[in-house]
Amino acid sequence: MKPNIFVPFFLFPVFAFSQASQDLYLDEDGIKIEKYNPGKSYDDNYSLNNSIYTIGRKLTYSYYYENKKGDKFLIKKGKEIPQPQGYNIYDWDFVELSKKDPQTVQFITLTTTSGDPFHGAVPDYNQTAIEYQYVTNNGELWNSETTGAIENPMNVWIHPPRNLFFEILELNPFPYIKSPYTVGTKWDWKLQIGENWGDSRWLKWTGEIENHYQYEIIGQKMIPTKLGDLDCYLVQGKAKSRIGETQLLSYFSPEFGFVKLEYKNIDGTKTVLELEKAE
Repeated sequence: MKPNIFVPFFLFPVFAFSQASQDLYLDEDGIKIEKYNPGKSYDDNYSLNNSIYTIGRKLTYSYYYENKKGDKFLIKKGKEIPQPQGYNIYDWDFVELSKKDPQTVQFITLTTTSGDPFHGAVPDYNQTAIEYQYVTNNGELWNSETTGAIENPMNVWIHPPRNLFFEILELNPFPYIKSPYTVGTKWDWKLQIGENWGDSRWLKWTGEIENHYQYEIIGQKMIPTKLGDLDCYLVQGKAKSRIGETQLLSYFSPEFGFVKLEYKNIDGTKTVLELEKAE
């Protein structure tokens, strides 16, 4: 396992970055993002130097939801909901692990894609494009969403899946690790969240809230995974707003990114995602 032990050192040095390297990045509420170079393509600006979220890479995650009694569930297609435009969409329902059927979402895949995912719609978008797909037990694609990730030597930050039931994760700390990658490193972040993320199945509120996050690297150890034993940093994230508190314990591998995410949701329930395969 020596290669795994030394990879974090070479990919993420623990020494302080020089002012020259700091000048290569913008600071957006503490998140370091590459400064745009008009002489380069979108991918060359934001994705070319990635070592985890490289274009074309596909990461497959399993997941489960755990209620306050300790019962575990997946999600499946629910009832059809007519839309004003004349088409229908599907709601979602929980299904017990032992009762999953062909319509049950079995896996969530994260694929890094090329180009500006919101060209013309979001001016100055500056993140690596990623796509989440929700794959059912019969291998069919039920739903998908396009969003972004940030990866550079200063930090790694990604949007979690936030469609269907996973909208609940908008209220939790996002997967995020910041250099220096050493136990004891701490940092803060904040994010405004609209009431549209509320749902009566966990919590509804009125108006905008602001989540205040506190993160800390609390450990580094070998973690058994479906990809073998991986040397991971353990990052504890806590979020607080006027509507309550949430938490995230993430396991970060410099080779595969966030390999396990253990969320404590706004209503006291839990959501867990775990990496199953990397392609």
